Amino acid sequence: MTDLHPEIRRITERIRDRSVESRQEYLDLIRSYKPDGFARTRLTEGNQAHASAGCAVMDKVQLLGGSWPNIGIVTAYNDMLSAHQPYEIYPEIIRNAAREAGATAQVAGGVPAMCDGVTQGQDGMELSLFSRDVIAMAAGIALSHNTFDAAMYLGVCDKIVPGLLVAAMRFGWLPAVFVPAGPMPSGLPNPEKARIRQEFARGVVGRDKLLEAEAASYHSPGTCTFYGTANSNQMVMEMVGLHLPGSAFVQPGDDLRAALTSEATRKAAALSIAGDYLPVGEMIDERSVVNAVVGLMATGGSTNLVLHLVSFAASAGIKLTPEDMADLSAVTPLLCKIYPNSAADVNHFHAAGGMGFLIRELIQGGLVHADARTISGTLKDQMMEPVLSENGELNWREPPSESGDLDILRPVSDPFDPEGGLKLLTGNLGEGVTKISAIKEEHQYVEAPARVFDTQAQVTAAYKSGELNRDVIIVVRFQGPAANGMPELHGLTPILGSLQDEGYKVALVTDGRMSGASGKIPNAIHLSPEGARGGPIATLRDGDVVKLDCKTGQLSFVGDEAEFATREPDVFRPNRSDVGLGRELFGVMRTQAGDASSGASFFSFPGMAST
Repeated sequence: MTDLHPEIRRITERIRDRSVESRQEYLDLIRSYKPDGFARTRLTEGNQAHASAGCAVMDKVQLLGGSWPNIGIVTAYNDMLSAHQPYEIYPEIIRNAAREAGATAQVAGGVPAMCDGVTQGQDGMELSLFSRDVIAMAAGIALSHNTFDAAMYLGVCDKIVPGLLVAAMRFGWLPAVFVPAGPMPSGLPNPEKARIRQEFARGVVGRDKLLEAEAASYHSPGTCTFYGTANSNQMVMEMVGLHLPGSAFVQPGDDLRAALTSEATRKAAALSIAGDYLPVGEMIDERSVVNAVVGLMATGGSTNLVLHLVSFAASAGIKLTPEDMADLSAVTPLLCKIYPNSAADVNHFHAAGGMGFLIRELIQGGLVHADARTISGTLKDQMMEPVLSENGELNWREPPSESGDLDILRPVSDPFDPEGGLKLLTGNLGEGVTKISAIKEEHQYVEAPARVFDTQAQVTAAYKSGELNRDVIIVVRFQGPAANGMPELHGLTPILGSLQDEGYKVALVTDGRMSGASGKIPNAIHLSPEGARGGPIATLRDGDVVKLDCKTGQLSFVGDEAEFATREPDVFRPNRSDVGLGRELFGVMRTQAGDASSGASFFSFPGMAST
């Protein structure tokens, strides 16, 4: 095995040194809850009776006096969203598998699961990022009954897995197993979908053609197949070892999918106090976090994970920064090309060798901590792929020795790019990030006059009236956590893509988010300080020249800096955008949320700043 890359080691040690006090405080907390027997024995007889009253008789016997561990299921099931619809049948699969393993299992509670695909460009998107913290709190309520010896988390998409991760870390004395549902089968190719979206934005095709294309893309139960935040989450779960090896991208309805769910249940029981006890808060450490970041960079994953990995790490007392991620990106080769970085989707990636091939290559390149612990052993044990034998038994095998498609997945010796593509941006407009893995080199530098907007709707109106048909840097301010919850602006992608295709130099600068599907448009996102808190983005005016250099990581106002420094920033005026669709319920979160560099979270436990 190749020695660990010296820069990976240096950054890991930097994170560890920075986190000494907060990590120890965290470990002291979870160790104070270390069980000395089954959790339910800490409850009174009345507590226990309430906790088992609704169980099947066979489970009740064990809960009230038997010697079986009890597994708590936290589920994001709903049947509106394709990614979470498959979870409807999981509790019964888990209960049956638990009994076979000498354990009981109960649905401890449900968490909300909203879809950015449904709310994209809509008012509801303003609740999206904060739903992560709501999910963490909802999972905390589910587990607060304190009658569980291990937990299984059923979630897939954008904010659901990050929220469940925070909860899992705060209940870090419990063993934790995350259970995926898998991607839907491939539908209309993603590039064709993107083309039709741009044609609709230009008025070339009508709404009927657009709806037909969208329905052909998102057509069945399972995760969307492009490599956005949901599938980046699943990759991270494999990299930190909270999934069974190779389980992330097995499709719903497959016999292998059901077998993996049953095996995940047996794993949860085996890691409980009744078996080889492995609390998740001890299992996850700085090495795990670095492995997650390297996996994100090697695959060209979602920029949303820049926020979520900071939040996840902080919940375990580990202080991760965007600078750490950018430094890791600089030494991590890009080994994958999945849409929006290419035409291939996650099903093609899985078929080409998938996570097993990727992890093996990263280990061989010395780019990850192979000794980081996982629910299956160490990361070395994670580089396997599951298969069913002819008699239906679940087995694991070595990943393929060669990629099945070098246009999708490459060995570490022949990467698509020597760097992962995430860049930290700095300059007189603040700090932000950009992802360049899908941006052609000729588009990675833009210097042009700014056009400043306060809403996405204003951008759309200006585009339709022909005001943006020129080289332009589109600035969308007042989109940060304190302003409106930091919604994604992915709905602007067809407009920006159309302008770029017409030959204009165009970029987006915002204190909001884009997404894992942001694609070919250069952008500066997560700008901090945000405009609503007086950040420099609120000082920009129409016509100001702005420079975005994605390669060097520079984002700057170009002009008289002394005059710029004397300007008063425009004041954010909500205009009742904080009322309706439940947005008024989240006022305290907007007030208390940290900035993007600290994960934009409402929480303030060690490692996560709160303003």
